[in-house]
Amino acid sequence: MSVERKPVKITETVLRDAHQSLMATRMSTEEMLPIMEKMDQIGYHSVECWGGATFDASLRFLKEDPWHRLRVLRDGFKNTKLQMLLRGQNLLGYRHYADDVVEYFVQKSIANGIDIVRIFDALNDLRNLETAVKTVNKEGGHAQIAVSYTIGDAYTVEYYVEKAKQIEAMGAKSFCIKDMAGLLVPEMAKELVTALKEEVSIPIDLHTHYTSGLGGMTYLKGVEAGADIIDTAISPFALGTSQPATEVMVEVFKGTQYDSGLDQDKLAEIADYFRPIKEKALESGLINTKVLGVDIKTLLYQVPGGMLSNLVSQLKEQNASDKYYDVLREIPQVRKDFGEPPLVTPSSQIVGTQAVFNVLAGERYKLVTKEAKDIMLGKYGKTTKPVDPEIQKKIIKDEDPITCRPADLLEPELDKLEAEIKDWREQDEDVLTYALFPEVAMDFFKYRKAQKDKVDLTIADTENKAYPV
Repeated sequence: MSVERKPVKITETVLRDAHQSLMATRMSTEEMLPIMEKMDQIGYHSVECWGGATFDASLRFLKEDPWHRLRVLRDGFKNTKLQMLLRGQNLLGYRHYADDVVEYFVQKSIANGIDIVRIFDALNDLRNLETAVKTVNKEGGHAQIAVSYTIGDAYTVEYYVEKAKQIEAMGAKSFCIKDMAGLLVPEMAKELVTALKEEVSIPIDLHTHYTSGLGGMTYLKGVEAGADIIDTAISPFALGTSQPATEVMVEVFKGTQYDSGLDQDKLAEIADYFRPIKEKALESGLINTKVLGVDIKTLLYQVPGGMLSNLVSQLKEQNASDKYYDVLREIPQVRKDFGEPPLVTPSSQIVGTQAVFNVLAGERYKLVTKEAKDIMLGKYGKTTKPVDPEIQKKIIKDEDPITCRPADLLEPELDKLEAEIKDWREQDEDVLTYALFPEVAMDFFKYRKAQKDKVDLTIADTENKAYPV
């Protein structure tokens, strides 16, 4: 009796999540150019190459136009789908944007070369994804909705299945389990994917990080249960806080019904290219060796590795490093008070910082951050469980929390933004760059103009020189 083949599809993350996780998103477009053609011949399901922190890092640290990078990548990847990560109504910035900005950003992302848009919300509030999903579908792109995976009383298999059913009904073309902290253990992956495959018909993508050391085993169980796609990173930029290694997962499924069909010799050429880039980053200190290992505290405290390092630095600045474990014990309480949100950007920073304030003040919520207040006011959306009403009253006092979709309170802002940058605009996309990071964008626009002026002066100088005949 022959067994039906179900080849697992591979999304390669080296051009986005992998270098974001290991070297603070500092890989330049120039470093990506020489390997594009070979990567394009591999047969990946997609290459994740844009979105996330790449936009900010390109402008702030590399002095590159992220839109130019996207166009260059689109030219290079002639046979492979390009994928990006989008934080719903937050886009790639740190606040909610009006619907007209979200629509225009999605439109321009697809026009410049993106095929698959992975969209998620930190609170798993699907209302914050509606505008982005509708626009992706309208523009002919592939809308993949991701749910942030976490654990807690509210986060049962039934919770994720119900979310997936709602996501399919919203018009998503695929569903992603986004395990940003490496909390998804192999047996739960099997149980969860099995339940999802029974209830939804769209493809299931498994995304995890190797932080806890479980990633490869989680993928194995997930694929055997029916997961269609897994996210992996070519070996030099794999493991640690990045994804499981592409070559390892290809070998795991080789010769089975899930065989990806990818060629190890070709993958070895990709790895050979990226290895010196990693070594250079290690030598320069751009890669902290702490991110390369396994951090079991991720499972013990259910806290992502990046959040742990933030806590260490915050406490060090306050000369309170001895309070580290007190803060770790405080985090679950703050998270419970705040409606048990998944700990992912920005909720992880909000919960972590508030836990630090509570411990240092010796009293809960004596000092409160603006972001913590905004969560209690509903400005980030609806939390999975209700926030603690007594804590909410203590924090927001007599203010009334909102219950609508936060973006419903925002006026259209595109025209205003266009007017503000009219003297600096060189392309349509500049208004979006400015919308996301106003100060960083203006610094970049000034840098871009200065570079252009230098080139113009050089050309003029050359043309004006008299050469002897």
